[in-house]
Amino acid sequence: MTEVMIGVDLAKSVIQIHGASMSGRLLFRKKLSRGQFLRFMESQSGAVVVMEACSSAHYWAQELATLGHEVKLIAPQYVRPFVKRQKNDAADAEAIVVAAQRPEMRFVEPKSEDQQAKAVLFRARKRIVRQRTELVNALRAVLYEYGHVVPLGLGHIKRMEALVDDADSALPKLVREECSDLLAQISEKTARIEDKTKKIAGLAQQSNVARRLKTMPGVGPMVALAVEAFAPAMDSFKCGRYFAAWLGLVPRQFSSGGK
Repeated sequence: MTEVMIGVDLAKSVIQIHGASMSGRLLFRKKLSRGQFLRFMESQSGAVVVMEACSSAHYWAQELATLGHEVKLIAPQYVRPFVKRQKNDAADAEAIVVAAQRPEMRFVEPKSEDQQAKAVLFRARKRIVRQRTELVNALRAVLYEYGHVVPLGLGHIKRMEALVDDADSALPKLVREECSDLLAQISEKTARIEDKTKKIAGLAQQSNVARRLKTMPGVGPMVALAVEAFAPAMDSFKCGRYFAAWLGLVPRQFSSGGK
């Protein structure tokens, strides 16, 4: 049985660690660089390593798991109540250990490298969609300045393109050139979005989990691969209601909490 728990407060350059026994007795406190941290963890026998779930936590979870440690991630909001007095790196590392030793504590499942890669693809597509929406709204705003009202939505892009190309639309030459440039950027963003959508569909076809999810009514390749990329393993949920709660599909609480 593992007898040591190590709380790790991650940062870009300096990492603070707090080692304690399972009964809470302090064993060591250290402030290490990234290279020193990895070497120190290599020298340690198998321990329970706890970190706050953040952008780099999943990378470190994979690295430490290969060294034989049991890695747990904890949501930052569950650590905050256990920070003593002023907040600093050492206090955060200690609070992580205290919070993790609570018997009722819930942990975040570490992501695999494959999940991280798919999540990057989804975020990249989402970012380009947001940029395209910004460009479409900018084009609508310019046309509105010259008396052309176009409804919201990408479906009206052809209408805006026709207005820009129409010689009778009373747009100055300079404005027409800028609108044409916006249309070219929108077209380029659309092509990139379609390319990433095809890539997601291809990955969903290759994945056994995604193929099974697509057999459910209303679930396409985008949703199926998103579940695989962002959701933890299904065996970590006690039942389907727990998974629904993880998605956020829960009723809002308006009562006093008694019922």
